[in-house]
Amino acid sequence: MRRKPLSPAPVLMLFLVAAAAWAAWLGWDQHRDVHPDGSVTGPYEAWQVIGLVLTLPAPVYWAASRQHAVSAVLGTTAGVTAAAWYDWSDDSSGLFVIGVGLVMTACLLATSALSAVVVVQRGSGGFRGDRPGPPRP
Repeated sequence: MRRKPLSPAPVLMLFLVAAAAWAAWLGWDQHRDVHPDGSVTGPYEAWQVIGLVLTLPAPVYWAASRQHAVSAVLGTTAGVTAAAWYDWSDDSSGLFVIGVGLVMTACLLATSALSAVVVVQRGSGGFRGDRPGPPRP
């Protein structure tokens, strides 16, 4: 099977899906919680981050299984990174850049791993050029 060339449409679609997922799960909660002992948490609850992490594999799997593994990695990572940058860029300390870098790295690693697993599992040759996949029984 031939690998599909990188096209902007799947990358843009996955960028928008990832940014929308960020907005749906994390974009609406912008306040920090102050507890009676003076400690501060937030602005996100654990369930919001877990929801985002569990939502993003579906579009990555969908794209990678249709021979758009590179688009899945690039689009999703760019969407999450842009959303984090937009959401956190009002931090006056400038340390948000480190957080955005960590989010980008984690997303890049996770989407690459998932896409690679899907490509190998489906035998589509998405990361291996034009070589055919292993023979199917």
